[in-house]
Amino acid sequence: MVEECIFCKIVEGKVPAQIVYNDDNFIGIFDVKPKAEGHSLIISKKHFRNLLDMPSSLGNEMIDGIKAVSLKLIKEGKAEGFNIIFNTEPAAGQAVFHVHCHIIPRKTGDGLKGIV
Repeated sequence: MVEECIFCKIVEGKVPAQIVYNDDNFIGIFDVKPKAEGHSLIISKKHFRNLLDMPSSLGNEMIDGIKAVSLKLIKEGKAEGFNIIFNTEPAAGQAVFHVHCHIIPRKTGDGLKGIV
């Protein structure tokens, strides 16, 4: 773990967060500045700077976390669909340098825009 990393502190339980998913290598939490109700993050329990540094062997497990949280949001009526976003390096908007992805719940007519 990296001492000054906010996500490492959350994983260690030193900073509170609402955990919505937990397995051996990842946690899911609600974003503190949500773009939509239910906006969640899937975060690696081990510190990797970004997706490029995370071992590929963890990819399927990360996808399992993304699917579990996304299906839960749909089941709870918070989403009809969702965007999955990885911001990698500052040019792409990465602000916390610990691998994570955003799950942005979407509903028809929500006014949010996608990149493409």
